[in-house]
Amino acid sequence: MATGNKKLERGYVQILTGDGKGKTTAALGMALRAVGHNLKVFMIMFMKGNVEYGELETARRLAPFLEIREMGRETFVSKENPEAIDIEWARDGLRLAMKILEEGKHDMLILDEVNVAVDFGLIPVEDVLRVIRAKPDHVELVLTGRYAHADLIASADLVTEMTCVKHYYQHGVEARVGIER
Repeated sequence: MATGNKKLERGYVQILTGDGKGKTTAALGMALRAVGHNLKVFMIMFMKGNVEYGELETARRLAPFLEIREMGRETFVSKENPEAIDIEWARDGLRLAMKILEEGKHDMLILDEVNVAVDFGLIPVEDVLRVIRAKPDHVELVLTGRYAHADLIASADLVTEMTCVKHYYQHGVEARVGIER
């Protein structure tokens, strides 16, 4: 790892959205780069839980520079009829995000799939905007997931939309260990 412990002079708000593959992977790439410069990263995975994602093992190996917390269940959430537990997990995730920002120990905070949590009605967009407003100047804040809300896009400094041109999932290929999870 790079030596020194220089903090970011200015942190920005980034959104990675769109129907293409790679939003979480891109955020993890930023995390890996930050850790390489001795920056501390905290990632909250909304709507994900109890699945053996490779990044969880990587975080264990890179601790205390990278910490990932799953805030969801292993089952898919119903957009039309989310269960109370899914709403509770998502709101707990946002409370954790505020706590991380208030503690001031991390240089990057990634809210993975938070855009989907907003779109599914698990958390109000205003609550995510409150997190954005609470972001200290030196913290990089990354929001991932499809369906980024227009108000979140307007408040971001950088927005990248991943577009699916072709995907093997359309031919029945499931998420593969080491590639998609």
